[in-house]
Amino acid sequence: MVHSGGMMDQEGRSAAAASTAAVPRAARPPRPRKLKRLGVRHPLKHIRFLAAAKMVADAKVREIGEATLVAALAAPDETETADEGPAHVCGGWKSEDGSLKCGYSSLKGRRASMEDFYDIKSSKIDDNQINLFGVFDGHGGTHAAEYLKEHLFLNLLKHPAFITDIKSAISEAYKQTDSDFLHAESNSLREYGSTASTAILVGNCLYVANVGDSRAVISKAGKAIPLSDDHKPNRSDEQKRIENAGGFVTFSGTWRVGGILAMSRAFGNRFLKQFVVAEPEIQEQKIDGELEFLILASDGLWDVVSNEHAVAFVKGEDDPEAAAQKLTEIAFKRGSTDNITCIVVEFCHDKMGDDSPQSTNQS
Repeated sequence: MVHSGGMMDQEGRSAAAASTAAVPRAARPPRPRKLKRLGVRHPLKHIRFLAAAKMVADAKVREIGEATLVAALAAPDETETADEGPAHVCGGWKSEDGSLKCGYSSLKGRRASMEDFYDIKSSKIDDNQINLFGVFDGHGGTHAAEYLKEHLFLNLLKHPAFITDIKSAISEAYKQTDSDFLHAESNSLREYGSTASTAILVGNCLYVANVGDSRAVISKAGKAIPLSDDHKPNRSDEQKRIENAGGFVTFSGTWRVGGILAMSRAFGNRFLKQFVVAEPEIQEQKIDGELEFLILASDGLWDVVSNEHAVAFVKGEDDPEAAAQKLTEIAFKRGSTDNITCIVVEFCHDKMGDDSPQSTNQS
């Protein structure tokens, strides 16, 4: 009974206290209610809130995109190449007399399609042994590079002055091939184009003819020597030539002719033909005991591998076929985002005296 009474007394006191406190509270004005909402009611503040949220979301998207790109660059080649067409073609060739050994490697790399082509030909004209090597880097599609592979060297070999005036024959045959391509190309609305880095061996003379930004490098007495100068729009002589022809060079991520093309010479490119010519620059080199090997490659290699490093890598391999594969693999691992094609030609001087030429056509 005492326990129950105690509880009743306590409840009575609590009720009385609550009744007493309720009297002065009723006399007070009501407090404003707090709105529990995600945003605030002012329209400008609401817009700023949404903009801040969008910035955070965009930052996360960029972070994910950058991480994906880094992962893609680090991934091995078998996961990078699409299934259309061969992802990697490589092989070797040797002259019948053994004086020349050649290796080639062509890798699609991180590009969605393969626009590089190469050509290797050997022939004989009036007892003169002729060997021809070329790398053709297409842009805007494969049409121009494929056309060069099929026609350029054949046009050169058919030129009437090929043996008597080799440099003039090279220049005329290259410009004629460019003109023939532009006339043959049915789709006049497409800007197909291609570079050409070529080496022509006639007897004991090496002629390197270059159009565009592919490159030829030789190793002579252990030293890397470029035999071509990339045709870039910001080369002072090239920029002057373009401007004298009525064109202009601007910077848009890189230097471009007319704000479009990132090279100053090329085959094709119909709409820029007045400024982007197919006139080759030609250098001549005597083949002697100091000339060890020649590298022809598209800019997919040279964008990430220096002349000196390329020569050093070739020296580290046992044969030109392994050296060509090594160069394309290194360029890919260094993050090249272009097609990568190279040809390595080794000069075997101990066999140069033999006279047993071969006629072959490989590509």
